[in-house]
Amino acid sequence: MASTNIPKLTPARRPWTREELIVAMNLYSRLTFGQLHARNPLIVQVAERLGRTSGSLAMKLCNLASFDPVLAARGIVGLKGASRLDRQVWDSFQENWTALGSESEVRFRELMHEPMTAEHEPEQWLLRDGPTEVQRTVRQRLGQDFFRRTVLVSYGARCCITGNPLPALLSASHIVGWADDVKERLNPRNGLCLAKTHDAAFDRHLITLDEEFRIILSKSIRDHFTSETIRVNFQPFEGRPIELPHRFTPDPALLNRHRDIFSRMG
Repeated sequence: MASTNIPKLTPARRPWTREELIVAMNLYSRLTFGQLHARNPLIVQVAERLGRTSGSLAMKLCNLASFDPVLAARGIVGLKGASRLDRQVWDSFQENWTALGSESEVRFRELMHEPMTAEHEPEQWLLRDGPTEVQRTVRQRLGQDFFRRTVLVSYGARCCITGNPLPALLSASHIVGWADDVKERLNPRNGLCLAKTHDAAFDRHLITLDEEFRIILSKSIRDHFTSETIRVNFQPFEGRPIELPHRFTPDPALLNRHRDIFSRMG
């Protein structure tokens, strides 16, 4: 009679699935590198839902961090030993943040039994294109939450121009607008954390950034320096570099597109 004494895989040894890694990437977007440890309460909670140890999940997050070029440039090295599937999932996000960002947000909320409602519901995110409108709208709004949270976490929840630290007064500003490039909609490298006033100015191409991430003001802004409000909010920052994020540095190609429109507007 054949032996049935087959060893069972423990949670730590059980192979990771693509679906689990997508959840891990969502979790990675919520945390700074210094928070990727087994004692982190959120890592503990997610690990329990996945049926894994917090140490195993923390290690997987550090495996994913080993692919992060911004961390590497700062001399921060994640754990070695990442799998081929780890790399595939990481690359899938980089190639299509719009699809994977939304999917990861849905999977994370399903896992954690969180409501499928979005915190931020601006009208321009609605899609009215047929019988799947409600489902698509929810997914778009969840994608917006993913984008906002990822950008704010990357910038330490501070405006990269003024240092404003109040989340209620901060926006995850798109470098290339939502309507202008579907592929880049949820790409965190297409985002800047800006205070509301500076977000509005950036969105309307009244300010932009040069190749060294320094702030350029439009003639329209400069012509209004006689107004104390305009002068105080913009003049002190002209020519100064923004505070760069700890990950997902703004994409130079996307900034160049923003700068081109700024130049054409004079």
